[in-house]
Amino acid sequence: MINTAYAMGQGAAPAGGGAAGGFGAFIPIILMFVIFYFLLIRPQQKKAKQHQEMIGNLKKGDRIITSGGIYGQITGLDENTVTLEIAEKVRVKVSRATIAGLSQ
Repeated sequence: MINTAYAMGQGAAPAGGGAAGGFGAFIPIILMFVIFYFLLIRPQQKKAKQHQEMIGNLKKGDRIITSGGIYGQITGLDENTVTLEIAEKVRVKVSRATIAGLSQ
């Protein structure tokens, strides 16, 4: 009989601190999200912004490389496409989105 009363008394004590304990459980999850933001999400957004800026600043005569590995010189620009000269008298049209970067 004493064991039953003792067990009931122990169960009632932590009920008052339940709200604070519930918020404490979310702190590690919030901390992980903050770490992911600064280590993964923010740098990726910054790199994407720089890439969009580079694509917007393209002009005739720039030498570029596509994501497929084709090197060429820009001979024409449209809103969505770029005409590249990849060899003498050989021109191809590629999407602006496939441009990986400027080449030397």
